[in-house]
Amino acid sequence: MVQKAKILLVDDRPENLLALEAILSALDQTLVRASSGEEALKALLTDDFAVILLDVQMPGMDGFETAAHIKRRERTRDIPIIFLTAINHGPHHTFRGYAAGAVDYISKPFDPWVLRAKVSVFVELYMKNCQLREQAALLRLQLEGGEGKAALGDTKEPAGLLAELSARLAAVEEQAEALSKQLDDESADAAAVATAAHLERKLTGLRRALDALEPGAGGAPSVPSPS
Repeated sequence: MVQKAKILLVDDRPENLLALEAILSALDQTLVRASSGEEALKALLTDDFAVILLDVQMPGMDGFETAAHIKRRERTRDIPIIFLTAINHGPHHTFRGYAAGAVDYISKPFDPWVLRAKVSVFVELYMKNCQLREQAALLRLQLEGGEGKAALGDTKEPAGLLAELSARLAAVEEQAEALSKQLDDESADAAAVATAAHLERKLTGLRRALDALEPGAGGAPSVPSPS
């Protein structure tokens, strides 16, 4: 069963959070509210998120400061952040948003269709990375099982498990390729394109490791890290 991705919505105004939920509900993912920067950082301690929508103007800890804390934490530094702001102070203000680690900076009022499309790209990338981690974990179990059998003098290959791993990986490869083509066609954000390319490199490494397990391929390979 495929787990839903979590999307963190950070805004001090309840009506803005309600509007974001209405726009993003069509994605059928888990939407998590935070009414302050402090509340957002607390949520990030325990949950994994595909993307963060972060309001810039908040009392106390504003969006820039919240983003700085997020990017300093090893657990959360790679989560994409989309800044939302109701004001526009020109290029300098926008540059500050990107310098704080945002992948996008959107001024209100924004086009709901555009926002939903941008968020959906990062949700897809997150789901593909989750699938890749699952395939890597299965492959590690396969390698550990093979080493244990070799120590006992049993060299029989579990062909069924290898076939299942190969089929699952092929499905992820196909989806990742389709997503990359979609990003190229839509001239997507550079951060999304770079993340997709990183995912494809990891998939290539995992495929090589899996191919090396086939009979007659030689010794056990190392499994690439999906991070």
